[in-house]
Amino acid sequence: MDGFAAVDFGFAREVLQRGIAALYLVGFVSTLNQFRALLGEHGLLPAPELLAWAGNSARARRLLRPTLFLRIRYTDRRLVALCVAGIVLSAALVVGLPQLAPPWVPMACFLLLWLGYMSISSIGQTFYGFGWEMLLLEAGFLAAFLGSASEPPPTVVMVLFWWLVIRLEFGAGMIKIRGGSEWRDLTALMYHHETQPMPGPLSRQAHLLPRWFHRLEVVGNHVAQLAAPWLLLAPILGLWIPGPVPAIIGAAGAGVVIATQLWLVSTGNFAWLNWATIVLAFSAVGIPSGSPRHAVTAPPWIIGGQWLPWVVVTTGVGALYVWLSVPAVRNLFSRRQAMNASFNRWQLANAYGAFGTVTKERIEIVVEGTMLPDADPDPVGGQWREYGFKGKPGDLHRVPAQFAPYHLRLDWLMWFLPLGRLYEDWFAMLLVRLLEADPPTLRLLRHDPFDGARPAQVRAVAYRYRFTTRAEHRESGRVWVRDRRRVVARPMSLGEDQV
Repeated sequence: MDGFAAVDFGFAREVLQRGIAALYLVGFVSTLNQFRALLGEHGLLPAPELLAWAGNSARARRLLRPTLFLRIRYTDRRLVALCVAGIVLSAALVVGLPQLAPPWVPMACFLLLWLGYMSISSIGQTFYGFGWEMLLLEAGFLAAFLGSASEPPPTVVMVLFWWLVIRLEFGAGMIKIRGGSEWRDLTALMYHHETQPMPGPLSRQAHLLPRWFHRLEVVGNHVAQLAAPWLLLAPILGLWIPGPVPAIIGAAGAGVVIATQLWLVSTGNFAWLNWATIVLAFSAVGIPSGSPRHAVTAPPWIIGGQWLPWVVVTTGVGALYVWLSVPAVRNLFSRRQAMNASFNRWQLANAYGAFGTVTKERIEIVVEGTMLPDADPDPVGGQWREYGFKGKPGDLHRVPAQFAPYHLRLDWLMWFLPLGRLYEDWFAMLLVRLLEADPPTLRLLRHDPFDGARPAQVRAVAYRYRFTTRAEHRESGRVWVRDRRRVVARPMSLGEDQV
């Protein structure tokens, strides 16, 4: 640290700018592939209907977060154009082209990504209601003020990234401590690998590890979320304490966060949440630049190697964040801590957190169809055939695939259905679209048992899933064992209005 300039954090800036841009690229690609079927003009929850409601009154407009589509009429083609522009701009930042220009150029690029993706997430309704959506927005806003390769990163912006990691990790840790008893008695991860929303290829192996290892996992999680994030602030002491010790402490804290996130990456599919945390934690990894500190004879419009107007801008961003962070600080230490909450329309200085409680058993909603209009509704098999989803468990022999950081939004929401959210409008409309054999909807799935033909009826059945033991796997080759619980959506056909 050298006053206004974080001279030893050039590598950290490279990771932040390129990593955050890569995550925006994933976000725009995910949106391009899924938004129209989920939220488009003929989607499960059509965004034009939400925008029409918001346009009815000034109060309704204020309830909707900022979006370009309040000023420009939404169409699926315009959504595609926005996604393509976001992909191109993100790719340019990943390569590093805008960073070769003055700092105003990468600033403009990241702010365009921020506004573009906010325009999408603001009308994304429940399909964009995940904490990592607002995390991506906040990270993109802060990345806009990291500057360009011609000058050192601003100290104040690096500190704001450390503050973001603290809110993200410490907030998640406190949610757990205040949440279910399984986090306090160290049993949470005896269940989590099996019951998490979207398991990965190694989730079963992780679940079958010894109980003592799962207890160590929980202890490690608490250390990584409650203690390690605060170490990221240590480099600030380098302003007063000479030597490498403050930077080493900060890098050690970042290393703990990164290591635990890599374990989560290898054992689950949490969209870009874990990868975003890894990228953000690199903000505390300082590498001595070897360049001399700026001489006191520098022109008065150059401060710490930075142009004075840029110093004014970044300092203003820091002052803004001090004001915006007051509700976030209160929330961190509140007994009624909010999780994944924003305290302003622009989704800055947010509250984060995840998995305050861990479900003890895995209930899957299996969607089935039949070509027989008079099929018996109760038989376990026979004429009822299952639709296969890309990420959620279904086929008992199928090893869960690795999708993260790509986000399968439909699969994630299917996990929430048995947790008290079964009778949501989007799920009823999903069943209707399956009855219609709607091609965009079917492209969201891995397997259509009717090869594009319209089924006569569809229904939804609840099953309890669990991973096979090693002995069961050797005997049957199955990854999952399941038992049927009940029909949760009775057989329906086109023309019916009840699910």
